[in-house]
Amino acid sequence: MAAAAAALSPADAEKLSNLKSSVAGLNQISEDEKKGFINLVSRYLSGEAQHVEWSKIQTPTDEVVVPYDSLAPVSDDPAEIKKLLDKLVVLKLNGGLGTTMGCTGPKSVIEVRNGLTFLDLIVIQIENLNSKYGSNVPLLLMNSFNTHDDTLKIVEKYSQSSVEIHTFNQSQYPRLVVEDFSPLASKGVTGKDGWYPPGHGDVFPSLKNSGKLDALLSKGKEYVFVANSDNLGAIVDLKILNHLIRNKNEYCMEVTPKTLADVKGGTLISYEGRVQLLEIAQVPDEHVGEFKSIEKFKIFNTNNLWVNLNAIKRLVEADGLKMEIIPNPKEVEGFKVLQLETAAGAAIRFFDHAIGVNVPRSRFLPVKATSDLLLVQSDLYTLSDGFVTRNPARKNPANPSIELGPEFKKVGNFLSRFKSIPSIIELDSLKVAGDVWFGSGVVLKGKVNITAKSGVKVEIPDGAVLENKTINGPEDL
Repeated sequence: MAAAAAALSPADAEKLSNLKSSVAGLNQISEDEKKGFINLVSRYLSGEAQHVEWSKIQTPTDEVVVPYDSLAPVSDDPAEIKKLLDKLVVLKLNGGLGTTMGCTGPKSVIEVRNGLTFLDLIVIQIENLNSKYGSNVPLLLMNSFNTHDDTLKIVEKYSQSSVEIHTFNQSQYPRLVVEDFSPLASKGVTGKDGWYPPGHGDVFPSLKNSGKLDALLSKGKEYVFVANSDNLGAIVDLKILNHLIRNKNEYCMEVTPKTLADVKGGTLISYEGRVQLLEIAQVPDEHVGEFKSIEKFKIFNTNNLWVNLNAIKRLVEADGLKMEIIPNPKEVEGFKVLQLETAAGAAIRFFDHAIGVNVPRSRFLPVKATSDLLLVQSDLYTLSDGFVTRNPARKNPANPSIELGPEFKKVGNFLSRFKSIPSIIELDSLKVAGDVWFGSGVVLKGKVNITAKSGVKVEIPDGAVLENKTINGPEDL
């Protein structure tokens, strides 16, 4: 994928020069952050576009995207497993706020199940691994300036835990005012609104700039497993770790078979002899339909990534990670602004012997909305040792499709509308809209559609069994 960088036009060169002097005066951010930001803007202005020649795209072979079932089994010897685990660090991307679900703090502190939060489950999982094998797998949390203070308070509750927990911040960059390319902070917009975290592609330079990377390498750590904190399926997998160490793969992206719900997700392709991520934003308009087809592009990126720490150090020091820039336009306090971001998955093409592993769907269980929360809080899943596992009583391999109306969007409202989460083992689809309340012990089967008319309250009674039913008012119950 050729990166075509043009020389800056005189107008753009002037923009960049003015921006440099404005940014130099911003005392809220470090020299590393200033340098990283100017570097990103200058790449953006030079029109360093990633052009994909559609005809050159090839489907990756099984050597490049390895089927999970073909990975060698791991030795049963606890001493061998300890050796593997002692090379590992788990890093969770913890920069997101739970605003879409009506929460004010870090998303990782939303209660998922049995009163336990995402973070509780992550800590319990690593505690169990460490105590079982006598290993010392540390947990790193990459926060943003939005989640940093809250996370530090939350992490205090694990002070007695056997897991070493480290936090560091991803970069803080100024939002760019589109009109004159000045930092929003220089327009009198004070506080957090003037700034943004530049996407999770920033994990690599931030690991290095925070000093965490060198500290981990000095302790003999070799691989970092990076995942979103809201993906309940992203647990340590010894088979993958073992495969990477044996084959000296510097980077591994977990992909999983695409369903119609994932058609916009990035996919892995072979391109000019290297494996790389293809995102929908890079696809020429006339090929978008093809990109979304689950026949041609059968897999998508789960954002569970395994990366060699020495390789991260080598590439960051050589400024060798030039991931595709994702421009994210916003409006803040009446100003049209631009956020330039990068994604960690796009770094795959810069690492040696990079691969994908085509993992079971169970390793991708993100909670992005209350409809996902309903799934993981229901009897469709069980919880043991911090692991959320699918109930084998569910015969259909796919999860039910769930659509909840705006009344259920915020976690607080969602929880108040269910006396208990219904049984959904035999559910195919559920649509709920309007002023609907659920009693306890409700069972949903087949296709259920509950739409309360405006001004009408629908209360599903305790113990009700609804199978292939449409309900528009109390009279339908």
